[in-house]
Amino acid sequence: MANITKQKRDQMIAFLEKLKKEHSDDASVRAFNEIENHIKDKKFGLVFEEHTEEVDELLKENIPVLCEDRQRRICKKIENPWNFLIEGDNLQALYLLEKTHRGKISCIYIDPPYNTGAKDWKYNNNYVVKEDVYRHSKWLSMMKVRLLMAKKLLNPNDSVLICTIDEKEYLHLGCLLEELFPEAKIQMITDVINPRGTNRANEFSRVDEYVYICRIGKASVVKTEDNMLGNTDESRKGRVWDSYNRTNNLRYNHNNQFYPIYIDEEKKQIIKVGEPLDVNCGQDEFPKYEGLTAVFPVRKNGEESSWRAVPKTTREWIEKGYVRVVGQEKSGRWLLNYIPSGLQKRIEEGEIVVGGKTEDGVLDLKRIDSVPKVVNPKTVWNLKRHNATDYGINLLNQILDARSFSYPKSLYSVFDAISFFVKDKPEAIVLDFFAGSGTTQHAVNLLNKTDGGNRKCIMVTNNECSAKEEKQLVKAGYKKGDAEWEAYGIAHMVTWPRTRGSIEGIDFQGKKLKGEYLVNGIDGKPIKMSEGFDCNIKYLKCDWTPRKPKDYLLSNALCLHIKEMIELQNALEIDGKENVLILNKDDINKYIMDDSKYSSIRRIWLNQNIILNAEELELLRNKGFKYIPREFFGQELREAAE
Repeated sequence: MANITKQKRDQMIAFLEKLKKEHSDDASVRAFNEIENHIKDKKFGLVFEEHTEEVDELLKENIPVLCEDRQRRICKKIENPWNFLIEGDNLQALYLLEKTHRGKISCIYIDPPYNTGAKDWKYNNNYVVKEDVYRHSKWLSMMKVRLLMAKKLLNPNDSVLICTIDEKEYLHLGCLLEELFPEAKIQMITDVINPRGTNRANEFSRVDEYVYICRIGKASVVKTEDNMLGNTDESRKGRVWDSYNRTNNLRYNHNNQFYPIYIDEEKKQIIKVGEPLDVNCGQDEFPKYEGLTAVFPVRKNGEESSWRAVPKTTREWIEKGYVRVVGQEKSGRWLLNYIPSGLQKRIEEGEIVVGGKTEDGVLDLKRIDSVPKVVNPKTVWNLKRHNATDYGINLLNQILDARSFSYPKSLYSVFDAISFFVKDKPEAIVLDFFAGSGTTQHAVNLLNKTDGGNRKCIMVTNNECSAKEEKQLVKAGYKKGDAEWEAYGIAHMVTWPRTRGSIEGIDFQGKKLKGEYLVNGIDGKPIKMSEGFDCNIKYLKCDWTPRKPKDYLLSNALCLHIKEMIELQNALEIDGKENVLILNKDDINKYIMDDSKYSSIRRIWLNQNIILNAEELELLRNKGFKYIPREFFGQELREAAE
């Protein structure tokens, strides 16, 4: 079949070649070549109009830097690693994270704006509404540039990107992910987050959202318990015994599994196992034994089916106590049960402890809820704890004041999603650059509490106000940047208070949180919310410094922000005691040449431009000093000819 698109493309290129001959001046040839390149661009996949953002323009003339907000700092255990909440445009923050965490992130979890058209996100300081004809291309432009930067942060050998979305953009997002992550293994999960459904006129009531999972390198899903994600068959929860009659396998297809099992009716005990006869032999042709009843695998309607195993295997299972007599139906049919092979294996490996055998030789087992089967999770997650109302909104309201936040994720939805990929990585770094209400940090802290891990989390969020609050602030005469305006931003009003409250175990009034989390601690006991978490966290703000300053050296300006970069990269605090930053000769004298301070130093970062004498160099070497990494701002300094 003909490729019509290619035919049209070839015709246009042929016409351009003709025009080149007629217009051979340099300007025309350059224009023709540009048109030809555009025509030849691949057209299979996602095609959209790309837009620039305000932050793109700022990046041309300015360098992003970080400044610490010392008023927002929590240190629960000095020996623990540090987590970070970064306030600022996430593109600005990703620019800096590329310098500190390239290839180091184990898991990125993001919940980007869903582009509903209901003023849920801004593009260049304007809310994107349904009437915007470029709504989808603006959203895709915004996502593409951030996902490209995120890709550089992920560990290429073993990492995962998790991205939630709903039906407004899931098709576009899927195409974009396939284009940007061709090497990844991508799946889409359905997560039921609102069982009651949404109120939508003339539409189906939506109860779920989607979760894209992009596995990179050898990243694999950690298996989970069968009563966890994806198991919606509550009737099977904890069930040990199953029917020994395989009713869907008829005798004429599995005759070697059609034979009598002889039982003592009074004792309800299996005594003997027979052998199969020719498929044409009736049940009355099988051997009979005095005092024993021959039980055959038959359906309720009398059709002959088959047992679960051949006679030899059945005898072995009976000997081990894996098969039992259940009882007799009113119709006269006797029923047998057995322990499925998967559970048999777990019993034999000691994973399930049994309490011996009953008098009839059957294993003494009833339910095994305490030791559930471990399986691969399903692609549909339907759990009560993923309900965004109960464990998102209501949980958030326990910690925060009356400030509302639209559609916070269930804590356990995020907890479960990241657990699949970092459960076996106790030192993993988790990044969320659409942090919103701060659920990801909360989930990482909770996961560490369950197994004693030291996973670290970096969250990034802007400090935008809601459309309603912005309108009220403008009416009151405030503008963006005013303290009164910033106080209503999401970072100050939601993300940080939620993070602080969950770590301290208190609400906005300082009262102890009530209730327990739905997961247990290392000791197997429920975790009380009032316990909080042993989590250290710093609050950093994104700022700018000109790329080509007129009145000062760029290197001097950037030195003021090296401390935050080292702390972010190494998940520690430059405290001037154990961890020291040496920027100049004065610092050498202050820390290195002072015996009382030098003895307590464990780590040193040194400015490469300092000229050292032999004594200073020897003292630094004794501490295993490191130079300030050139990747922090080396390129920017070269561009400024410094």
